[in-house]
Amino acid sequence: MSDCIFCKIIAGEIPSEKIYEDDDMFAFRDITPQAPVHFLLVPRKHITSLMAAEKGDGPLLGKMLYKAGELAAAQGCSEKGARFVVNCGSDGNQTVDHLHIHILGGRMMMWPPG
Repeated sequence: MSDCIFCKIIAGEIPSEKIYEDDDMFAFRDITPQAPVHFLLVPRKHITSLMAAEKGDGPLLGKMLYKAGELAAAQGCSEKGARFVVNCGSDGNQTVDHLHIHILGGRMMMWPPG
């Protein structure tokens, strides 16, 4: 999608601090981190949100969840854990209409988040 900021980051049109990439997904550090470890994992395929995913996206979503855990561990979160967040729609506080997983760690997370 030509006007999507995450699609532009994936394409290299907007710089980012890349953590990981493969044929299906791209991970990069959040520009306004809310924890010592805070990065995003996005699919290369433009999917507006988790709630807009189609049945055929299931294998990709599973691969993303597995990779999110693997990357969190690689970023130093294996001992104490991490938080994985997927915001959907305006009530879910989704600010970019491209599916993404926030991975946060390196500090104690509070509940409820606010």
